[in-house]
Amino acid sequence: MSNGVEEVIVDGQGLTLEDVARVARRGAQVRLGEEAKARVLRARALVDRKADSSEAVYGINTGFGFLKNVRIDREDLGKLQRNLIRSHAVGVGAPLSVPETRALMLLRSNVMATGRSGIRAETLDLLLAMLNAGIHPLIPEKGSVGASGDLAPLAHLALAMIGEGEVRVEGRTMAAKDALHHAGLSPAVLGPKEGLCLVNGTQAMAAVGALALLDAEALVTAADVIGAMSLEGRRGTAVAFDPKIQAVRGHPGQVRTAGNLRRLLEGSGIAESHKDCDAVQDPYSFRCMPQVHGATRDVLSFVRQTLAIELNAGTDNPLVFAEPGEGEQLLSGGNFHGQPLAFALDFLAIATSELGNISDRRVAQLIDPAQSKLPAFLIAQSGLNSGLMMAQVTAASLINESRVLCHPASTDSIPTSANQEDHVSMGMTSARKARTVVENTSYVLAIELLAAAQAIDLLGLTPGRGVEAAHGALRRIVATLVEDRVLSKDVEEARHLVVNGQLRAAAEAAVGELF
Repeated sequence: MSNGVEEVIVDGQGLTLEDVARVARRGAQVRLGEEAKARVLRARALVDRKADSSEAVYGINTGFGFLKNVRIDREDLGKLQRNLIRSHAVGVGAPLSVPETRALMLLRSNVMATGRSGIRAETLDLLLAMLNAGIHPLIPEKGSVGASGDLAPLAHLALAMIGEGEVRVEGRTMAAKDALHHAGLSPAVLGPKEGLCLVNGTQAMAAVGALALLDAEALVTAADVIGAMSLEGRRGTAVAFDPKIQAVRGHPGQVRTAGNLRRLLEGSGIAESHKDCDAVQDPYSFRCMPQVHGATRDVLSFVRQTLAIELNAGTDNPLVFAEPGEGEQLLSGGNFHGQPLAFALDFLAIATSELGNISDRRVAQLIDPAQSKLPAFLIAQSGLNSGLMMAQVTAASLINESRVLCHPASTDSIPTSANQEDHVSMGMTSARKARTVVENTSYVLAIELLAAAQAIDLLGLTPGRGVEAAHGALRRIVATLVEDRVLSKDVEEARHLVVNGQLRAAAEAAVGELF
């Protein structure tokens, strides 16, 4: 904190996913670390020396991609960088959201703070100042193939930095040059390599993917809470969550999910009411929650690990090595290739979609009187009332879309740049798909929350302590469905409770921390 304002230090080494959320969603300010600034200055000094030499160095005094062997005169090096930005700003479609744009700006700043890019300190300072001033470039979300990095999205970011293109400031769209002027900032005049510094890397897919992951992580524990509510509504058993069962398989996510379910169901009057019934096993969507929710947890752990590495990775080309005692080099490689993220984000979509798939199956069990022994569609006087019939139809629609989006983008590659870039990751497509699947799943879980609470109301018995607390949190904002009403608002209210962590917090207040 600085003067009461939340602050994140950009140093190219220690950025976390939680830092990304603080800057992207809570408006935290950013500041370049002192050691990082020293690295940036050393790297820039080497770039300047190379630019003044007769040596041909990719991206400094040559063209780009297929044009890598075209030598550029010294007096044209600044124009070369401007032309790079202008020519690569070919994004299309809706702009990234403000949080995604802020995350992208932060991640690109952090990459350049590694000292491997060769950016000038004043250019990096400008990007940080724009972030702090709330000047958010309009960055179309489509156009990246995820090799040589997210070239088109990053070019639109850089375009605003040189005073071209458009930005959003406090909800208004305006010319970048005007926004910079009003904030007392001057557009960057790019030197050798600086255009390349601004566009080489995986920061668009990482920004969208990081925020999607954080949202998915919130959903997986909420799914445990909602699943426990549904189990109570169907009068299921917690026997399948016994720790001995989990231990003999050993997957950490499964163990954690089962532990959550046991705590949520403790003290259940509903369970006590049917402990001597002749039912032996519940359907898989209830009995296998530890195995399915837990598998999603383990995937999210893998995705988090991948993103955590990428946040502080050097993804430029060429990379600058100017550390004292290690020799000075500019080395061309392929760290900009997005394959690690593309794989991880495709997997994120698949794993999160399964939370929605199993959630919908629980809803189907609850609204079917043959399965739940409750009124059809969880409404009294069904026939006159349709109850939650169409809510489940909406869930089915969302799940269908998510299943289509789970087809991996990372298995595709379309060669670009006259076959110089002949294998690409499509990682930005993976990120955008994952984002949509996470959003769809949040709505499906919200629909299950409504169904589970309605089933508990119809039973008229006391559920487990955690379930009772979660049920109460919903009922404070959404009334029991007594007769048909427009449910869209109810779904939105329930989703708000899920995605903002309030449902989980209510349950934790009753049973302690969930994992």
